[in-house]
Amino acid sequence: MSIESLRADIVEIGRRMYARGYTASNDGNISVRVGDDRLLMTPKSVCKGFMTPDMMCVTDLAGKKIQGDRDPSSEMLMHLEVYQQRPDVRAVVHAHPPTATGFAVAGIPLDRAVLAEVLTTLGSIPLAEYATPSTSELPEAVRKYIKAHDGMLLANHGALTVGGDLYSAYYKMETVEHFAQISLVARMLGRENLISREEVLRLQGLRGTYGIQAPAPICLDPDVTGGAGTSAPAQTVVAGPREGAEDAATCQTVQAPAGTGSRLVAALDFTNEARFRASGALRQAASEASGEAEIRLTYRELSALIEDAIKNLR
Repeated sequence: MSIESLRADIVEIGRRMYARGYTASNDGNISVRVGDDRLLMTPKSVCKGFMTPDMMCVTDLAGKKIQGDRDPSSEMLMHLEVYQQRPDVRAVVHAHPPTATGFAVAGIPLDRAVLAEVLTTLGSIPLAEYATPSTSELPEAVRKYIKAHDGMLLANHGALTVGGDLYSAYYKMETVEHFAQISLVARMLGRENLISREEVLRLQGLRGTYGIQAPAPICLDPDVTGGAGTSAPAQTVVAGPREGAEDAATCQTVQAPAGTGSRLVAALDFTNEARFRASGALRQAASEASGEAEIRLTYRELSALIEDAIKNLR
């Protein structure tokens, strides 16, 4: 593809990101390989919805500007790190899609087995630890996950996706935000039916059938043993890096409960925060109650308390 066509594609993708609300003001950046040793990149301090082809910068793989009237993106170091770690990647897209960035701000990765389409394409979407934008900290944070993932959240920052071409990288950004929106709705409704481990492995086997070239296989989180009302034991799985681990990811860690023959397993999210709120609600209700006054708890609060009580009995 000619460099003129690539310039036009970056302009179009920037316009789409801005129109969808994935960027605001001068947020976000896009880059693509031009040959084996050159990059075409968006400039700094330009709204991605109003770019023109002549604004793009050409740099080498060390970040030295070769062509262009403007300076390359202030987050160029992150792009360079991706290309260094992933020779197969031809394009990188960084944006701040609101729902996905909300998960990143909350410190919640998008790694639950919820959507079959996401499992077969992206696998999981991990959360890279916080790093100051435009500094060497950011590529260091990305380095941990980029060899095994085509998409990730950046803590308190945004999202990053990569692909074999510009549109592939951009469409993965759409998938990340769409997945985040669906996950948020399910959690607001109070529950998620997770895809079982057995079904996750079946979906992984279909990647080749769909012609999907994933950077790494799916590995199942060994800490997830089952959903509500499930007593199935954990299966032997390959563990990916746990939070805080220094080693780079070698597989796409997915939270999927061991099922009992069913392909979907009901799973309620009882985090430590939820348990704390539930126990606090009970203490408050008990302190306010007198005589035969009624203590009211939601189903989630009661379930969290029962779960903690059972653990304390073991």
